[in-house]
Amino acid sequence: MADRIIMGIDPGTNKMGYGVIRICGRRVAFVTMGYIDLSKFKTPYLKLGHIYERVSSLVAQYKPDAVALEAPFFGDNVQSMLKLGRAQGVAIAAASVHCSEIFEYAPRKVKIAVTGSGGATKEQVADMLKHILSLKELPANLDSTDGLAVALCHHLQEISPIPSSSRSGGWDDFIARNPDRVK
Repeated sequence: MADRIIMGIDPGTNKMGYGVIRICGRRVAFVTMGYIDLSKFKTPYLKLGHIYERVSSLVAQYKPDAVALEAPFFGDNVQSMLKLGRAQGVAIAAASVHCSEIFEYAPRKVKIAVTGSGGATKEQVADMLKHILSLKELPANLDSTDGLAVALCHHLQEISPIPSSSRSGGWDDFIARNPDRVK
């Protein structure tokens, strides 16, 4: 089976996290992670332009077979949702120029895939990624690990569909259902 590259993106309007993994058979290998800092741009239009340039560049550099994005979380602030939706749309457009397979996952589904709990914190997701991918250390900015989590979620979804809600059995139930995720 040929290697497969998956890029995950966690859209944001101030920081956009990304992560790349390589799938070799059933083995998952860490490639890279980071974030795009958008805080220095004065207008939302400059931010969107920078998102397009950086995502295009990253996709051209890593040549993923699939790009997975975290879907916006629907909150009460309509303006925030609009800004986040624009950022996600631009990232999708940039990725689709170089990659035909684009996928989207709800934040809860990403957390369930990585930790077994849809209510996991950013820190819990990062710690689980450190364990699963044998990372030596975690970055200071957890937007990077959020992007990496989306990539891993897509891989796990390809292997076996992930439920949309976590079961109430706790860690023991999660380990029993997912023995291949525990080293």
